[in-house]
Amino acid sequence: MRIVIQRVRRCSVEVEGKVIGEIGKGLAILLGVEDADTQEDIDWLCGKVSRLRIFDDENGVMNLDVNQASGRAIVISQFTLFASTKKGNRPSYIRSAGEAVARPMYEKFLAKLSEVLGTEVEHGEFGADMQVSLINDGPVTICIDSKNRE
Repeated sequence: MRIVIQRVRRCSVEVEGKVIGEIGKGLAILLGVEDADTQEDIDWLCGKVSRLRIFDDENGVMNLDVNQASGRAIVISQFTLFASTKKGNRPSYIRSAGEAVARPMYEKFLAKLSEVLGTEVEHGEFGADMQVSLINDGPVTICIDSKNRE
């Protein structure tokens, strides 16, 4: 499982011209799922996201997690996070899980993150053509892969 986290001032997701999810200050999380992912990947990533100290404290030091900063989270499915560009110029998405695996894992990720954060997590629509608008704050952008726990 792979995520890209962006600290944002605001983020919204539209499908067919209608806003289906939006937050103010918080975390915009792009989520990619591969076939090998398990509940352990979800648990580890959600724990990491909830404890990630990337919000400024009163001294301007990134020392607060999303809850301490009174922020929210929004999760957007993103199969292209597993793109392979090894051959040619057209990416291959063979490592991305198909819908039968990815959709339930996405839904479990949403539920677990909501549980860990203690608040409902906003989200996009799995498999939809989405337009994501955000203001990256900092900018702060962090990539985390549950199979490469750095």
